Amino acid sequence: MRRPDPTVIRPSEITPKETYFNRRQLLQAIGLGAASIAVGELPSPAFAGAKLSAERNIRYSTAESPNSYADVTTYNNFYEFGTGKDDPAANAGSLKTEPWSVTVSGEADVTGRFTLESIVKPHALEERIYRLRCVEAWSMVIPWVGIPLGDVLKRFKPNSRAKYVAFKTLFNPTQMPGQRYSVLDWPYVEGLRIDEAMHPLSLLVVGVYGEVLPNQNGAPLRLVVPWKYGFKGIKSIVEIRFTEREPPTSWNLAYPQAYGFYANVNPAVDHPNWSQARERRIGASLFSERVPTQLFNGYGKEVAGLYQGMDLRRYY
Repeated sequence: MRRPDPTVIRPSEITPKETYFNRRQLLQAIGLGAASIAVGELPSPAFAGAKLSAERNIRYSTAESPNSYADVTTYNNFYEFGTGKDDPAANAGSLKTEPWSVTVSGEADVTGRFTLESIVKPHALEERIYRLRCVEAWSMVIPWVGIPLGDVLKRFKPNSRAKYVAFKTLFNPTQMPGQRYSVLDWPYVEGLRIDEAMHPLSLLVVGVYGEVLPNQNGAPLRLVVPWKYGFKGIKSIVEIRFTEREPPTSWNLAYPQAYGFYANVNPAVDHPNWSQARERRIGASLFSERVPTQLFNGYGKEVAGLYQGMDLRRYY
């Protein structure tokens, strides 16, 4: 089994500026983020995780004001911990994120089982302020911390048959009580076309608000694809697989009339149960006016070319 050669993370400005971390400190930071929430303890939205070294990527950050840390960490879809928006914050303390590894398989030259550190360490972390759009007609603006997914995938040297990338979430009903119920066909699986995965906007996330990612937000490793609906952002990733054929995805299997494989934000394609044409920012008053939903969640300039010639009503 061949593994990518490790490289040293370059020093960068962080919040606070006095704090710096190296190879060993990265692993310790991830461990601290997990250990700070004891099993059975209710995670607090005020939980202060380990600080991460990350430079703001201005090119891919929106100028919109981010939601509060409390919004981001207490209003979540993470059915592995319950179907209520506040269930993940209440129940995710049972998730153990150290040690953590990711299995890489399929149509690639470099495959095997890799520690979280070996995946993250060779890359400098970036902070990107992205919009997140959910099919329930709400949105957030979140300062994610992570590394471009494409940079990671290239290290595994996918071959010419790798047309898609599939992802899988941890399956452990003891730690994830929502998996004890047949809400979905567990474990949660997702997928992207290879060019979507390699697009520079696709981000593997390890933190939020400059801190290690809380369990309820998908610790220790999750995906964020900002031009797609939030359910494409698979959490607590344990497997990456390069495939020649389109892989199954959890919500498409559960409700194909509503959740397509591509899941690009499209205000012209309604969910069977509600309109997608307008949205409301989480944290805003219930009496505040909804705003028009933007095609590709406002990232059309960057990603529309990926879908040239495709019927976006059919490939929803």
